Amino acid sequence: MRGNGNKHQQPNHIVTAYDGSHQISIGQVCVDEKSNEITAIPRLLRMIDIRKGIVTIDAMGTQTEIVDEIIKGKGNYCLAVKGNQGTLFEDISLYFSDVQLLERLMKKRQHYQTVEKARSQIEIREYWVSYDVKWLSDRHPHWQKLSGIGMTKNTIDRDGVLTVEVRYFIISFKKDVETFASCVRGHWSVESMHWLLDVVYREDHNQTLDKRAAFNLNAIRKLCLYFLKVIQFPKKDLSYRRKQRYISVHLNDYLPQLFGK
Repeated sequence: MRGNGNKHQQPNHIVTAYDGSHQISIGQVCVDEKSNEITAIPRLLRMIDIRKGIVTIDAMGTQTEIVDEIIKGKGNYCLAVKGNQGTLFEDISLYFSDVQLLERLMKKRQHYQTVEKARSQIEIREYWVSYDVKWLSDRHPHWQKLSGIGMTKNTIDRDGVLTVEVRYFIISFKKDVETFASCVRGHWSVESMHWLLDVVYREDHNQTLDKRAAFNLNAIRKLCLYFLKVIQFPKKDLSYRRKQRYISVHLNDYLPQLFGK
């Protein structure tokens, strides 16, 4: 929250737990000024019920201590792996570089592909998942409940110019490849929430300096975003700001949807 900082204090850095399936924030913690997200994430995980859920985190949160906390909470994980994990990243990337392996996974229906057309570009998303990971568990025994690894390949064709992005993941469950794809795609809903907080509520421009007040306002904005998503309006495809105007002018008409009849 950039507007919350000045020469005397660092701005609030808030880590959010976001339920992508219901599009609502279910918990948040403020990072200590002398710490970082890695220490805040376990605190947040202890605050919420993750039983039977799948936790997704950016690569920075792919830490053994965080995995331990997820398993302790009886949850599962789908975590991005990048170069900061050293040999784990190298082993997974080398494994998926085998073309014959990818063909075998396709035959075993452990491959999934989508094609989307939008904004004058074609985007092909491919997903592979493998559960033959005993060799990896033996090499990296400190990753609890490591049950599978996944790879995604996004190919974007924009006016004949191709860009390719490959990413790798570790997972603790054995489900179909569509579940893996859903986890990867669903993770970015939290990024959409961050963008909306700034665009709809101009949060980075808000200069509430009191730390607790700024933290509470952040929680209220997230709740309001949820209401704007679920409330039924007379017109479809309204922008969030137009939805706000509708509610401000016809508040009594929308109170039943907000709080029940």
